[in-house]
Amino acid sequence: MHKFFLPLGLALLACQLSFAQDARHSQDAPERALPHTPQRINYTLPPLDGKAAGASLSLGQAIARAFRSNPELAAAGREVEAVAASIQQAAARPNPEISTLLEDTRKENRTTTVQLNQAIELGGKRHARITAAEKARDAAQVDLLAKRADLQAAVVAAYFAVLEGQENLQLLQSALQLAQRASAITAKRVASGKVAPIEETKARVAEAGVRVELQQAQGTLDIERRRLAATWGAGAADFAAVDGEINALPTLPDLAALQARLPNAPGFVRARIEVERRQALLQLERSRRIPDVTVSIGSKRAEEIGRNQMIIGLSIPLPLFDRNQGNVLEALRRTDKARDEQRSVELRISGELADAYQRLQLAQQQAAALQGEILPAAQQTYDITTKGFELGKFSFLEVLDAQRVLFQAKSQALRALAETHRAATEIERVVGTFPSTDSPQ
Repeated sequence: MHKFFLPLGLALLACQLSFAQDARHSQDAPERALPHTPQRINYTLPPLDGKAAGASLSLGQAIARAFRSNPELAAAGREVEAVAASIQQAAARPNPEISTLLEDTRKENRTTTVQLNQAIELGGKRHARITAAEKARDAAQVDLLAKRADLQAAVVAAYFAVLEGQENLQLLQSALQLAQRASAITAKRVASGKVAPIEETKARVAEAGVRVELQQAQGTLDIERRRLAATWGAGAADFAAVDGEINALPTLPDLAALQARLPNAPGFVRARIEVERRQALLQLERSRRIPDVTVSIGSKRAEEIGRNQMIIGLSIPLPLFDRNQGNVLEALRRTDKARDEQRSVELRISGELADAYQRLQLAQQQAAALQGEILPAAQQTYDITTKGFELGKFSFLEVLDAQRVLFQAKSQALRALAETHRAATEIERVVGTFPSTDSPQ
């Protein structure tokens, strides 16, 4: 943001020097060359998509809209429904078979057999199938919770990006007011013949530079607003501004309490359920080593002797060659792989929590220092330097340096505040905490 300070400073220096020369002869009241930068930011900006200018969006409303309309979240919900249907299929028993056999084509010697065959599953196959399907459903449900946590983090990040863009735009609007004031004062001095016309050109160039910076900030804000709207599946932003308090620092939670909640975090639970699902599949493959029994019952009509005969049969495959040993070994190795991945996921998530906690801690310390010490000192220095310049005690370079320090401090404070909210959101994503979206924040 400091790229426009030098051309703006040159223009302001020209107008202030000419103002100092004419102040003794002018009958008009003296004008303030550098008005104070406002402390409070007005987030009500003109809408970029033609919507009502008064429509603002809170963080809670943004999260609620994303949870309600995000297509990826809806797809994860459909996956839960689809996997739940597999439990019904896993509980289904084998269908019976009916068969008929006709021996000899001559009617007087013909033998007709009709029988019903029913396979009976042994070894707990049905129970193992149901258990594996239930574990798959549990995994899909945890995936849905993890998707909600990821979506919430994306919404909060996009929300504060918009909030940061609005703040940056407001700062540049203040800078544009300074440039316009410098141009106006310089134009008056040129018209009165007190300064050379080149000074007005310098002031106009400085003003044009600030306008370019403002247009870039406006474009960046437009992109961030569309990115936020995309979290609930909208192609364009349907809100005028976000209404949030970026100066409110999130509470620093207790690290030990967060670590105690990790076993119930979506990532931990998902890895644990995957191990259980693999164990259920292993048990299913083991149950398939036991052959099923097929029971047959029917009737046989022998035309040659003129009577019907009852048929009762029982068939059992002999597991001499195929004992499902390959599938059992594969399921066993995949279970071991799931355990290794579980340990890897737990280490990764624990590291993510530690990193996010440290980021939040450092950002809070930086924001507190900027808000409590650096920003007030920079503002006071700017005020004193500006008044001293008007009284001829300071040079304009000192005023420009004080102005640069003030704007840099405000930019650093803005980044630190945004980082605190991003880190707090990352912690909530890792541990699986979902804030209430019933009331605006």
